Amino acid sequence: MFTQIGFVSETGRGASDAVLAEVAAILAARGVRLAGTVQSNTERPDRAHCDMDVQVLPDGPSFRISQDLGSQSKGCRLDPGALEQAVMAATLRLDGAEVLVINKFGKLEAEGRGFCDLIAEALARGLVVLVGVNGLNRPAFETFACGMAEPVGSDPQVIAGWILAQRDKIAAE
Repeated sequence: MFTQIGFVSETGRGASDAVLAEVAAILAARGVRLAGTVQSNTERPDRAHCDMDVQVLPDGPSFRISQDLGSQSKGCRLDPGALEQAVMAATLRLDGAEVLVINKFGKLEAEGRGFCDLIAEALARGLVVLVGVNGLNRPAFETFACGMAEPVGSDPQVIAGWILAQRDKIAAE
């Protein structure tokens, strides 16, 4: 038996994002056909929070998914419209992919929106899925994953190896 969903759950601002981006780069260099998104964060000296951008894999557009709500803002900065655009762009690139990488199972996904349908479609197609999950949304992610997910650590080389092994097991079935 194999697990189709791996997740990265690093602490520290942007830590999971960096791991997922490096895994995607390793897999792309090995010729793995990717779909999904990776996130980059740009610090702003005049703000407590960074700007968040997602790059649609493998070669799609980038979307700024954070809103600038001002320097004193404490609320959620996610721009749901921009995230939905990223979801649509990633969905259009799912055909032919072997692996789906999703930068984060976040607030929208915890509510059953965001990337949930894309993750389900990728699983139905037999793709390996890699997702970033923070501690706050982990219970919702575990409910969503129905026991099909396992933590894959934080070493990009090890994670890439895990993904390739799962992909090969799926192909052999």
